Amino acid sequence: MNQTHPHDRATLRRRLLEGMFIPAHPLALTAARKLDERRQRALSRYYIEAGSGGLAVGVHTTQFAIRRPDVALYAPVLSLAAQTAAEYASRPLLIAGVVGQTRQAVAEAELAAHTGYDAVLLSLAGLGEWSEPQLLAHCRAVAEVLPVMGFYLQPAVGGIPLPRTFWRRFVEIEAVVAIKVAPFNRYATLDVARAVIEAGRQHDIALYTGNDDAILSDLLMPFHLPDAAGRLTAARFVGGLLGHWSVWTRAVAQLFAQVRALVVAAAPIPPDVLALAWQITDCNAAFFDAANAYRGCIAGLHEVLRRQGLLEGVWCIDPDECLSPGQREEIDRVYRAYPHLNDDAFVAEHRDRWLR
Repeated sequence: MNQTHPHDRATLRRRLLEGMFIPAHPLALTAARKLDERRQRALSRYYIEAGSGGLAVGVHTTQFAIRRPDVALYAPVLSLAAQTAAEYASRPLLIAGVVGQTRQAVAEAELAAHTGYDAVLLSLAGLGEWSEPQLLAHCRAVAEVLPVMGFYLQPAVGGIPLPRTFWRRFVEIEAVVAIKVAPFNRYATLDVARAVIEAGRQHDIALYTGNDDAILSDLLMPFHLPDAAGRLTAARFVGGLLGHWSVWTRAVAQLFAQVRALVVAAAPIPPDVLALAWQITDCNAAFFDAANAYRGCIAGLHEVLRRQGLLEGVWCIDPDECLSPGQREEIDRVYRAYPHLNDDAFVAEHRDRWLR
């Protein structure tokens, strides 16, 4: 796989359209809630060697609080991931999470470009009072710095409702290369797909699922929707960028390769693959703490990584962001129920080298 560099938009677009899985990168902290650089690098090595096509850093799973002045970890974590990725001949795509009002978002995109990132995942969280024209102007300003992956973040973790009218205008921005669709809502997911197809951009904007509650379903089920002329036109999710994929990542790689091979061959989906869809969603319910409105969604991922020895603890920047009552037991349950979905043996084999 050839390396992709910032502003090499054609190669970036091609690689995204070919399809890949991208873990959302967690944040490794010490018990004192300081950056644990050794374990942060180990996580990046894990994801790269597990087979991921990219790393998404500075995103929700990395914790938005890394941007607080008293924390100031946004630049360090972006830099650590870029440095670690450079250890590998086949460098993964690097995608930086970008948030905030326009001045902040542009500054974050400029930092990402300077650090060697290929694109930004642009979150509009916190901009719920803005009009559609204001939101679109904001997106265009960021797109002048780096190619943009749009982001429909579910409201339960800070996202805002984004109607089809917004997406229809958003996909007209030339520098948009992909959209992460993560509203955890079938109707809202359909809005994005309709916008891409109606604009005729299904061949140059890659759709990536972020719907952690419907991962396999999204990857298996194509859209057949009317284009601007009323003709039924096909589009599909070609990959995903997911917090869920920050754990058990080697097993994800194997399943993703199997699914992509079936899709490319237009082969019937075997029942045993279909059966995995609800099993994966059940695991996600435990990891993401669905029973408690996702309050423990980041700590749950940390707990899995702690059990594998990649993290020392489940600490988050906010001391109140922790496992919910009963969540650890739910993770115990899915570990027992679905041993074929974990990659504990792969991690155990390589962990010490990753932690060097």
